[in-house]
Amino acid sequence: MKRIVMAVMLMMLSVSGLQAATLEEKVVEHTMKNGMKLLLVERHTSPTVSAWIRFRVGSVDEKSDERGIAHLLEHMLFKGTTTIGTKDYASEKPLLVQIEQTGQQLIAEKAKRDKADAVQLDTLQKKLTALESEASKFVIKDEFFELYSKNGGTGYNAFTSRDGTTYLISLPANKLELWAAIEADRLQNAVLREFYSERSVVMEERRRSYDADPDSKLWETFLASSFLAHPYGQPTIGWMSDIEGLTRTKAEQFFHNYYAPNNAIVAIVGDIDTAATIKLVERYFGDMKPGKTLAPVTAEEPKQAGERRIELVAEAEPTIVMGFHKPAIATADDYVFDVITMILGSGRTSRFHKKMVIEKQLATDVGVFDAPGSRYPNLFLVSATPRTPHTVSEVEASILAELELLKTQPVTERDLQRILNKMEYEEARRMGTNGGLARNLTEYEAVTGSWRYMTEQRGKIAKVTPADIQRVARDYFTRENRTVGFITKKGGDK
Repeated sequence: MKRIVMAVMLMMLSVSGLQAATLEEKVVEHTMKNGMKLLLVERHTSPTVSAWIRFRVGSVDEKSDERGIAHLLEHMLFKGTTTIGTKDYASEKPLLVQIEQTGQQLIAEKAKRDKADAVQLDTLQKKLTALESEASKFVIKDEFFELYSKNGGTGYNAFTSRDGTTYLISLPANKLELWAAIEADRLQNAVLREFYSERSVVMEERRRSYDADPDSKLWETFLASSFLAHPYGQPTIGWMSDIEGLTRTKAEQFFHNYYAPNNAIVAIVGDIDTAATIKLVERYFGDMKPGKTLAPVTAEEPKQAGERRIELVAEAEPTIVMGFHKPAIATADDYVFDVITMILGSGRTSRFHKKMVIEKQLATDVGVFDAPGSRYPNLFLVSATPRTPHTVSEVEASILAELELLKTQPVTERDLQRILNKMEYEEARRMGTNGGLARNLTEYEAVTGSWRYMTEQRGKIAKVTPADIQRVARDYFTRENRTVGFITKKGGDK
């Protein structure tokens, strides 16, 4: 399903304690002089708070020589600061300088490829390993985590996507100042220690979770084939050669340019006093200088002019993914796609599940979602796993048949009302936690420009008509706009 699926609404009183009619009143916005945007919601149901920081910079914003840097920075920003994560930064710092000099020399020599000096490569690698070993004596592992954990923090995590990077934590309400102190320190004084050893960890992650996993390999190849010009086609983790070329100097520059107040959205939801919380955040973050304003991605994906097919032969069970180019979030046709997604793929009553999983038993599962991002035009996607002895070809034919029905048979008003009812229920459930609401506020603010997309989406979807669905199906579900990727098991039938 859509990564940020559905609406607000909270027309039903639920565990969230909010209603659609009052969400506008509950969310307090505050923009600091340096550009940091605060979204605050008081919820006094428990003495806890969730704090999410969303940076409007993701892998889609990387230049060609920076691919993978946002994801690697996600790892690095857990390493500490000049005072956290180190026993003696004054003694550690000179070693970090030597490590960076050696790391850059090693990268430069490797870039010569077959003309590289093997002896020099070996010497530099041994020197880098020795320096990293010496520097590790000053490192205090996971001190951020320990600080939060000892003070009742839970869910301390981060994630990077094509559209942005988020850091999150839930903790007792009386520990909010600890969060402000830690995160302000991290923004101003982050030290990217253990950079090259952590880069090796990411490279191993790439080998294990992408290169050696047929499903992930198909997905990467599928996206790269779907986006020839737009950076949505590039993997967030980066290709292996991208990761190998990243330096700490380059990562630090990217961090200082963009991980700054003017590119940050902070949501604090829970047992807070709004006025006092604004003063607290102003005190810790208010003196920070803005970074560079992030330029929009100007590359536009050329209109696809014919079906693209990607086959991966592997020792894996057959699978299929089918995609169609579509507009970005909050555009008129995107609301129609929200409806189509729910009709086809939301729950056990959806058309794909009823027809393909239950009645015909062609597939063990069918998923409908859009990816790989939302800020820019993306893909409407269907993925399925054939049930033995059925084949990818049979499943593909069944998917296409259901898409054709959308063009010719109007969806009933009853089905549309069922979708609206389901949206209300699902969103109320999802918003029942402080973290769920904080995530939605930061995500929608980042990708649409306003968290109010949540309060407006259901109204937009309520206006979608059966004729709109038929029109969108006819316009987008075409052969020339289609990309199909599938895994064929070695020695098996397609």
